[in-house]
Amino acid sequence: MPALTSAPLDAYAHDRLRIAYLSPDFREHAVAYLMTGVLEHHDKRQFEITALSLRARDTGPYGRRIAAAVDRYVDLSRVSDAQAAEQIRALEIDVLVDLVGHTQGSRTNILAPRPAPVQVNYLGYPGTSGASYIDYLLADEYLIPPESRRHYSESIVYLPECFQANDDRRAAAAQVADRTEYGLPAQGLVLCCFNNSFKLTPDCFEIWMRLLRAHPDAVLWLVAQHALTQRNLRHEAQQRGVDPNRLIFAAHLAYEQHLGRLGCADLFLDTLPFNGGTTVSDALWAGLPVISCSGDAFASRMGGSLLRAVGLDELVSSDLPGYERLALALLADRRRLAAIKARLLLQRQHSVLFDTARFTRHLEAAYLLMWRRCQQRLPPTHLHLTAMPRAP
Repeated sequence: MPALTSAPLDAYAHDRLRIAYLSPDFREHAVAYLMTGVLEHHDKRQFEITALSLRARDTGPYGRRIAAAVDRYVDLSRVSDAQAAEQIRALEIDVLVDLVGHTQGSRTNILAPRPAPVQVNYLGYPGTSGASYIDYLLADEYLIPPESRRHYSESIVYLPECFQANDDRRAAAAQVADRTEYGLPAQGLVLCCFNNSFKLTPDCFEIWMRLLRAHPDAVLWLVAQHALTQRNLRHEAQQRGVDPNRLIFAAHLAYEQHLGRLGCADLFLDTLPFNGGTTVSDALWAGLPVISCSGDAFASRMGGSLLRAVGLDELVSSDLPGYERLALALLADRRRLAAIKARLLLQRQHSVLFDTARFTRHLEAAYLLMWRRCQQRLPPTHLHLTAMPRAP
């Protein structure tokens, strides 16, 4: 095989378009929670799907579902970046989708010599790759407004409804869990944020403490696995006049159990400048209302995109003072909060956010648009997809 270069390849001519997804996360991981349903819904008459795994094959539930969903599963965990690129080139992949970006397990050098004619940044990393060898980034018009495109090295492909894949085979709680099983009070408000603790900032924490002071019957349910983090957060609560015992830390649970316990909360409080992604869609799937604050960057607009896709635009604020006012208004009017929750549970069944088959058709249309430009020897450019008609 000739040595790989960074020059774009000419288009192949295959009966089915060959799509490959590169990731270390074909396992119990946020990326798999979102993407597995898409892999299962791909139209195998038009598309040949390859999973390029940067870890040894996982034998858990998600690993098994993914392996069963794809046409080919390739373990690249024991080969060098150069060897991995050569294998991808040998497979004649048409569109190579990087699901990891600059996150844990990243091996971007695999993509640097351009082993596929079209290379795409999607889902795993909430921002630009900054790489000249990545052609496109998949987003939506809320996530990356036109005025922000200059900050991205990729051409933006605008999906018509929401950027985020979702799996409509996620487990859903059959009944509301018993709060006391999770160390929560049986009565009163439960505010929660299941975003990673590194997303917590002093500005958001100040607001949350003011909410707790305004509602003495409320607790704040957080994720923080390290004892030091828990001690520090409780100390900061005490410094702000809040009983540190009103911060309750959730234990790690299997994914389906975690989804089941979300029904114990009354309101999910998103973070800024790094919104939740999977954590927010998990909450919405469980029927838990979320309030989010949108900033300027990709990472700070994910929550807003998800809420808009599920028909809850009114729960998105453009600044932190508005976010605080919205939270206070909802907590002061618990009938309104309950009505929003009931509406979410109803709308979830018909929301574009959780229509995996529909999302997959839009994603496939995006790949075909990129591929046609490649076939015509046209450079990458910003692309806009039109939503398919919905069944009445």
